Amino acid sequence: MDLGIIGQAAGLFAVTNIDDILILALFFAQGAGHPGSTRRIVLGQYLGFAAILAVAVAAAFGATFLPESAIPYLGLLPLALGLKAAWQAWKDRCDGDGGEAEEQVREGGPSPLEVAAVTFANGGDNIGVYVPVFATAGAGGMSVYAAVFLVLVAVWCFAGKFFSTRPVIAKALARWGHILLPVVLIAIGLLILIEGGAFGL
Repeated sequence: MDLGIIGQAAGLFAVTNIDDILILALFFAQGAGHPGSTRRIVLGQYLGFAAILAVAVAAAFGATFLPESAIPYLGLLPLALGLKAAWQAWKDRCDGDGGEAEEQVREGGPSPLEVAAVTFANGGDNIGVYVPVFATAGAGGMSVYAAVFLVLVAVWCFAGKFFSTRPVIAKALARWGHILLPVVLIAIGLLILIEGGAFGL
């Protein structure tokens, strides 16, 4: 196996996914204390990234499931989830936390599909970077890239979990996470929409 390709794959993944660590830390903080939340977040991260890989690989072979003009509109996913989280946080404040506390225990933090949706939308721009790399790497090189990426998703999940459990960070996330998560998701959504020129922005 070519160590050069492995190094390039690791570097490409790190550069295109650095912001995911913050989002993962927020998700892990949201799921703290709920049994099974880590498993659901990791599953969601893998589902979202597998979708990114599938679209990038298909596009490298010439198939386009997502027209380039549709990619900016992926920003609507994190925007909608951010608005939902903001509404929930505001409702909690008004309800004195009671009803939502029970719901959170039932749900155990973010669902795999919520995490997958944010991961996929946030990685929409990654597809544009991965496609030319995959196209020139050939089938063998592409499989190395995919394998390295999937291993690094686990490393990213571990890093997100690690940061969310550091005493100083955990305390800050426990105090501000319910505000930070919607703000970050809404900001990501708007950024994707604006940078992509969606709705003529």
